[in-house]
Amino acid sequence: MEYTNLGRTGLKVSRICLGTMTYGDKSWREWVLTEEESRPYYARALELGINFFDTADVYSVGVSEEITGRALKELSRREDVVIATKVFNPMGPGPNEKGLSRKHIISACDASLRRLQTDYIDLYQIHRFDYETPIDETVEALDSLVRAGKVRYLGGSSMYAWQFMKMLASADRQSLHRFVCMQPQYNLVYREEEREMLPLCEAEGIAVIPWSPLARGLLTRPVSEKTLRSDTDAFGQMLYTQDSDRATANRVQELATKHAIPAAQIALAWVLSKSVVTAPIVGASKPHHLEDAVASLDVKLSAEDVTFLEELYVPHPVKDHF
Repeated sequence: MEYTNLGRTGLKVSRICLGTMTYGDKSWREWVLTEEESRPYYARALELGINFFDTADVYSVGVSEEITGRALKELSRREDVVIATKVFNPMGPGPNEKGLSRKHIISACDASLRRLQTDYIDLYQIHRFDYETPIDETVEALDSLVRAGKVRYLGGSSMYAWQFMKMLASADRQSLHRFVCMQPQYNLVYREEEREMLPLCEAEGIAVIPWSPLARGLLTRPVSEKTLRSDTDAFGQMLYTQDSDRATANRVQELATKHAIPAAQIALAWVLSKSVVTAPIVGASKPHHLEDAVASLDVKLSAEDVTFLEELYVPHPVKDHF
């Protein structure tokens, strides 16, 4: 396993992060794995040297955090793992059970700490931008969590670059803890973040931990091959609908055949080849998913390979900033 600093911080994270949205309650999404089914993936991840685990309060409405907390408590030492979670999405029917108000951020953090069975969260991320709450209020509330010892570092997820810059500026203006990490959607068939967000992160020394680096599995198998998730994941079905997406996925398959390795390794090697990327977040629902993710660290793509993979790309409308 390779390790690197999380942006300009001193925190060391594995270059592969295990995403835990896949583990939770099937009543939330039928494709998720139960706690019993998911436990071997946490164990294997730790064996492979992965120390970075990403979840969110909204995943299975808290159950993913509970499963993650129990697994890491039983299988590892707290000081050896980096736990990341997120806040923003609705956790109940009330008007204050969502968003990025001071009230919700502080109560949501306390709830996440209880579910994760830990005294602190290593990386606390806002899941989306809140158009209804003043930026200064959100940034101040997040800073208060760091100063209280409940959170070590702060991060953001999918939003527009101008929004992220305003949040960074708010923290700087008030001498508060700023975001050190960004979690955008980034893969071979969705590269819109190359326009502004990734250059901003590079300029500001912000770590980048992409979600959906395999385009929800599209880049791991023949385009015609379906899975339970691809058939039932309404959000995923909305994201990758262009002919160019399928054409690029076919290119991944072709290059994988040429190199005699799984397509997932090609797609992840491409993400990892970008100097701004710290660690892609990889979900695993089959044993070989983790093996392929770690093996991708050793795959080196030539300039010709990269051109072959990238040249069919067509710009996409932004669908994940909501």
